[in-house]
Amino acid sequence: MTKAFITGINGQDGSYLAEHLLSLGYEVGGLVRRSSVAENQTYRINPIESKLKTYYGDLIDQNSLADAFRHFKPDLIFNLAAQSHVRLSFDMPGFTAQVNAVGALNVFTAAKENCEGARIYQASSSEMFGTSVDPDNYQRETTPMHPVSPYGCSKLYAYSIARNFRRAYGLHISNGILFNHESPRRGTNFVTAKVVKGALDIKYKKEKFLELGNLDSYRDWGHSYDYTKAMIKLLEYSEPLDIVISTGKAHSVKDLCKVVFSKLGMDYEEHIKINPKFLRPQELPYLQGDSTKAKQILGWEPEFTFETLVEDMIMHFEASYK
Repeated sequence: MTKAFITGINGQDGSYLAEHLLSLGYEVGGLVRRSSVAENQTYRINPIESKLKTYYGDLIDQNSLADAFRHFKPDLIFNLAAQSHVRLSFDMPGFTAQVNAVGALNVFTAAKENCEGARIYQASSSEMFGTSVDPDNYQRETTPMHPVSPYGCSKLYAYSIARNFRRAYGLHISNGILFNHESPRRGTNFVTAKVVKGALDIKYKKEKFLELGNLDSYRDWGHSYDYTKAMIKLLEYSEPLDIVISTGKAHSVKDLCKVVFSKLGMDYEEHIKINPKFLRPQELPYLQGDSTKAKQILGWEPEFTFETLVEDMIMHFEASYK
């Protein structure tokens, strides 16, 4: 039985990935960062927790990574743990760099020293592209990277050191450059879940308005369920790759509001207020990925569209109002 280890196993992506891997017959382990409220830290993996081997640890504590790798002896390692909120990275740039950049370096070093033959997936991000867009309005593997947030910068370091360890030490490390991906398991401080939850609060008379930042930011939104399948395909491929995973279609935050409120029988313009505190110090206006390489080499195709993603999130969150 092949062993797969996931840092951030209790997150949105980690939970979907663990389910996919278990369904394929993998033995699955993962790293969990301790929370003071135990009920919060594993709720996404509660249904499958008995099938998992979890270890307490932290990316900035290399000893905890080394101990987990020595005990579990993984064949595959998926590094998904991160400080993943772009807006908050401006408030906590040092912490973001420690977790996302130095943390990735710790993962690669611990793997090199304790399970050198393991294949490693590094969760890279479309935020690394920043303001750089190709003439056809897409971002792809060859697009220059000019990040505009501490988060994007930290991810670019991790992406680069992954390529360095691949070349310098022969480690099988692949970078999945994932564009925005959401799901019913997304935290409500991210804009997709915030809009869905906020619209439902208004529909059910709990609130009158929803406060947002920049409505004109465009993002390429997919579903975490689809994107975590791509992660597995990437590590199953014979050679390490740097590859974009995206839907190829961009929508604005305004588009998101229109669709969500419309599906709930409301006009978003009557309920949205702009609050400057939700604006970033430097805005990233446009992300749209070209996943041709993933489709051709990995045979990956997303099952969810933007519309069905929104419907899935509405159905999940609305169940708690009834």
